[in-house]
Amino acid sequence: MPRQARGEVIDPNQIQVVHCVERCVRQAWLCGKDAATGRCYEHRRGWIRDRMEFLASVFGIDCLTFSIMSSHAHLVLRSRPDVVAAWSDDEVARRWLRLFPKRRNQDGSPAEPTIPELDMIRNCPEVLAERQRRLSDVSWYMRCLAENIARRSNAEDEVRGHFFEGRFRAQLLLDEASLLACAAYVDLNPIRAAMAETPETSDFTGAKDRIDDCRQSGSRKRESTHDWERGRGRRHSGWMSPMEIDEQRDPVGPNLDDSGRRGSLKGFLSVSLERYLELLDWTGRQIRSDKVGSIPEHLQPILTRIGLDTHGWCDIVLKFGRVFRRAAGSPEHLAEEAVRRDQNWLCAPGNPLGISSV
Repeated sequence: MPRQARGEVIDPNQIQVVHCVERCVRQAWLCGKDAATGRCYEHRRGWIRDRMEFLASVFGIDCLTFSIMSSHAHLVLRSRPDVVAAWSDDEVARRWLRLFPKRRNQDGSPAEPTIPELDMIRNCPEVLAERQRRLSDVSWYMRCLAENIARRSNAEDEVRGHFFEGRFRAQLLLDEASLLACAAYVDLNPIRAAMAETPETSDFTGAKDRIDDCRQSGSRKRESTHDWERGRGRRHSGWMSPMEIDEQRDPVGPNLDDSGRRGSLKGFLSVSLERYLELLDWTGRQIRSDKVGSIPEHLQPILTRIGLDTHGWCDIVLKFGRVFRRAAGSPEHLAEEAVRRDQNWLCAPGNPLGISSV
């Protein structure tokens, strides 16, 4: 069955959480060391992470977590059309010209746009509306990521042609249970691939960036990770979305970030960063060591609250990349999405996350 049209999966006019996978063609090496040729491409991980950090400062899209593997990259993104709608016309024009500048400085960085360049966007309602829409479009985010890395990699390899597959894989995440399972799956990818043994040694993952910032904060007193994640002291993960969301303490609305590093201050899980990292560590040990160890008592409510037992949780995280297709969520959420898009999405009976069987 051919893959679904991207426009039928991703709607830039709605707030959506999407798990994206970008994979190289012909099993080419994105990063790491190619055993066949002996060439090392490890530096490309830095290219990708730096590019994602740049895009986070331009798009109205939150990066929730990520992992950069040898032949592919995982990203969990949340589109924020509400954030883009709060930008002024001048802000939209300036952000777009940072992505596609008319001129560049000698070092290759985008030159400061001139008034006529800004007016070409600001004074044309049709162009302005299109630019606004694209700045909250996950497909445009992935295009701006993949094209930049492909050009640099092809130039380094002295070749031409496709570097990434023609289309990235996209999975909608429709509820907190599927989002938590997907985040754990992405952050544990290097461990499952035997590239690392622990989350704190899994380089170029969202979990590693958050852990590095926690280490740097040391024993400094902080009232809660909720407030700390929204501060400006997070050098490694300050461009990513905060982990913990608190509907009572976070303001309603786009909740803009004034640091210029990310689109908003909105979290995405109703658990603290510490609890997520502990759950991640426990899950990794279960998958790698066949359920060695016991669940800390304070982790049980997390799984209970989202309606999962421990065995079901480990199985879902382990198989997440193989069994989910177009969307992941509870049967109720999948049914609602199917009705909204007039699609025949089926849910497997007895599956706590409603794994799609299409």
